Amino acid sequence: MRRRLVPAALLLPLSLLLTSCGGSSSASTGTDTDGSGSVTLNVGDQKGGSEAILRAAGELKNLHYKIKWSTFTSGPPLLEAVNAKAVDIGGVGNTPPVFAAGAGSKIAVVAAWHGASKGDAVLVPSGSKLTRPEQLKGRSVAVAQGSSAHYQLVASLKAAGLSLKDVKVKYLQPADALAAFTSGKVDAWAVWDPYTSQVLRSGRGRVLTTGDGITNGLSFQVAAPSALKDGGKTAAIRDYLARLRRAQTWVFGHQEEWAKVWAKETGLPYDVALASVKRTNATRVPVAVDKPLVASEQRIADTFTGLKLIPGKVDFGGFVDTRFNGDLPASTTPARG
Repeated sequence: MRRRLVPAALLLPLSLLLTSCGGSSSASTGTDTDGSGSVTLNVGDQKGGSEAILRAAGELKNLHYKIKWSTFTSGPPLLEAVNAKAVDIGGVGNTPPVFAAGAGSKIAVVAAWHGASKGDAVLVPSGSKLTRPEQLKGRSVAVAQGSSAHYQLVASLKAAGLSLKDVKVKYLQPADALAAFTSGKVDAWAVWDPYTSQVLRSGRGRVLTTGDGITNGLSFQVAAPSALKDGGKTAAIRDYLARLRRAQTWVFGHQEEWAKVWAKETGLPYDVALASVKRTNATRVPVAVDKPLVASEQRIADTFTGLKLIPGKVDFGGFVDTRFNGDLPASTTPARG
């Protein structure tokens, strides 16, 4: 594939595979956040993720524990680290925990956020003749296997009366998918923000359909059961989650300020960062890990079991811990507008 077909401004760094994505990338040790006390909380993060939000919102001050950050390029390897007890807690999207549960990993979903799914989209090139999802039949679609976009594609096809068998699925990670999309090697691309915002702002593509009203819009903090058995780490996790919830609320009221920070952290152009913040990041509301949430994730698990992408039945309820819910609203609470 000729490099000139993909302008440099369209290529996100590989480190920007955000929480919703799949993949097999490994972790790299990041920096420590100074704090007092003898407890160190090992936190899995992604570029421009939890640490950046907490720091921008002023929520990393006066810690009674230390945080050791490890940076990951995607959700699945982060959860592998949680399973291996290398990470105590970390953030992922709605699909990686399903695959981790299917693999029998030792994980526990301890916190959740509900946001809009407009940033989860099936994109087509600007000059494409496709105008409806039904027209994807027989077409090639790029998607990252095991990602939230993977489920969004399945759900969008179902809503259009189609299945994965009706399209030519090309399992590609975002950088390769973007190259294939912009060079015309695939007819469509199922992806998430900020890639959605990036393509739209560049004028290289348009939305065929989104996950709005189709997918659950959930993202999670997932902890290691071993950390939850440690009193000191459990207390630190409780405080960490409270800070993260406040920081996410801060983003809603400071969208331009957060977009500037996020752009600097990730290398995204400011206009792309701001579009993504408004479409996706600022819509998230902290919600309880409750029965409707478990049922919604169970449907995702059953879908992938039916597709034989997960080897057997998954009881998602066995992979949640509700002790950190407090008085949070139900998981069905509408996202911020």
